[in-house]
Amino acid sequence: MKTEEIEAEAQAPATVPEPGRPLSPLAKGALVSAVTGSLVLGGILLVPPSSPERGAAPAPGSAGRAATAEAAGAEASLPDLTALIRDRESYLRAHPRDDRSWAVLGAAYVERGQRTADSAYYPKAERALRISLKTRPAGNVDALNGLAALADARHDYRTAKKWGEASVKLAPKRWTTYPLLIETYGRLGDYKAVDRALGTLTKLHSGAAVMARAGQVYRDRGWRDDALASLTDAAALASTPSEQAACLHRAGELTWERGQPAQALNYFTQALAADPDHDASLAGKGRALTSLGRTTEAIQAYRSVLAKYPRPEYSLELGELYESIGFGDAAKAQYDLLRKRVDADGANGVDDSLLLGRFEADHGDPRAAVTRLRAEWKRAPSVQTADALGWALHKAGDDKEALTYAKRATDPEHGGTVRSALIAYHRGEVERKLALDGPARRHIGEALRINPAFSPLLSPLAKEALAALGDPPADRPDKVRETGANAAPGHHAAPRDSAPERPASRRPASQGPAARPTTPVAPPKSAAPPATPLAPAEPSHREAPQTPKPPGA
Repeated sequence: MKTEEIEAEAQAPATVPEPGRPLSPLAKGALVSAVTGSLVLGGILLVPPSSPERGAAPAPGSAGRAATAEAAGAEASLPDLTALIRDRESYLRAHPRDDRSWAVLGAAYVERGQRTADSAYYPKAERALRISLKTRPAGNVDALNGLAALADARHDYRTAKKWGEASVKLAPKRWTTYPLLIETYGRLGDYKAVDRALGTLTKLHSGAAVMARAGQVYRDRGWRDDALASLTDAAALASTPSEQAACLHRAGELTWERGQPAQALNYFTQALAADPDHDASLAGKGRALTSLGRTTEAIQAYRSVLAKYPRPEYSLELGELYESIGFGDAAKAQYDLLRKRVDADGANGVDDSLLLGRFEADHGDPRAAVTRLRAEWKRAPSVQTADALGWALHKAGDDKEALTYAKRATDPEHGGTVRSALIAYHRGEVERKLALDGPARRHIGEALRINPAFSPLLSPLAKEALAALGDPPADRPDKVRETGANAAPGHHAAPRDSAPERPASRRPASQGPAARPTTPVAPPKSAAPPATPLAPAEPSHREAPQTPKPPGA
């Protein structure tokens, strides 16, 4: 059968058994880690072909390097990933019935789409993965993993869960499936399943990819020191520059969230030294520079990343930065680009409802945001969705219902343990509007303690609100347990100044401590030397703000 005939078959409805409904044209969910695609592709390449004629190894050179990296569960460089795609495309023209190579190609398309912010790769990925599944309907774990990664990239987390669990049922010891399921369970608000999947993952495998995923779970649990330790361990153990960049980026995000922008800037700089194509780290630099008051440099960082990787969330961040310094026309231009990008992604099956709901709540129609986010809550009831829906309700004038969701986003029984300045501020502002001055003072104060520069637009408002609330009455200190109307349903909330209770050991059980230097992290041999480390800044101090010129001046 010719390749074109197989591709024509792929356009027809699938006749093979599927663990749920087919992938819809419009998928659901929020943001996703680009590491997932590399792990899924690595899982495919780890498994040897069942016969010499099936799944021949990629040619030596860039494609071979990509295959070697991905087989170890590490990220390949973008040039090597591109070479792998070209190699498999060429091979499949001569071997169109090779189901494993179709799965490799599909997973590589998913990863390329994630890492380049080009959702046009997703229809190509679906086509390749469905061809693989049609060619070998039974026991095709490679295609199932690829389809799970594709659904996750499109933010269709329920479909990702179905494909991922079907894959685990067939191959329960393939470790590369579990990071994807951890991401998916978290986005669906099933935090007990996250813990179970992480426990299985750490028993099956060790190494940088596992430590990085564990670090992300620890961050979500509020165990920030343990998260940073795992992430820097992972960076020290990374086998490729791209994998190290991903770990350093996550460490930078965590330190920025902790109100340490100078230390975060150092991590982002090291990540870019390891992999200049790591767009998330360039956007991270923009975020850290904004917090440091280096506005002109921040704008340049955002412009640079958007020129190559036009992710809608970057347009939102740059638009808010412009708005904070009075450049209304420039902000509007970025918001228009955000809408266009969301529309383009939607045409390729990506659902950016969470991002669009957040945007509309602050910069568009809050009632439309509420409608959008209610539907998102039904699909993916995560902490992020609860926070976004509560804030949209507040902006729409319904503070009573808003408080219900704000409490849910900070409820430890439902995963609300992440130490987020934005989430704390949202809850505090809702409480302030309801004249709940004590809780409002506590949560707004917490937001500014966590990260005093968490948003160029909202941080100044938080400081004004806290000043307006004044000091607590001498006979009613704020730091008390919440009860009755001020407590989330079903629990008494302890003050969120301390991390939640955790087990004695958080490091993955399958490995001991890595030899982790303090700063900087040693790069792989093939990476550029890291930048000179910067001294961490005190969270409450910022550099003198710059006054940039208007765009185009």
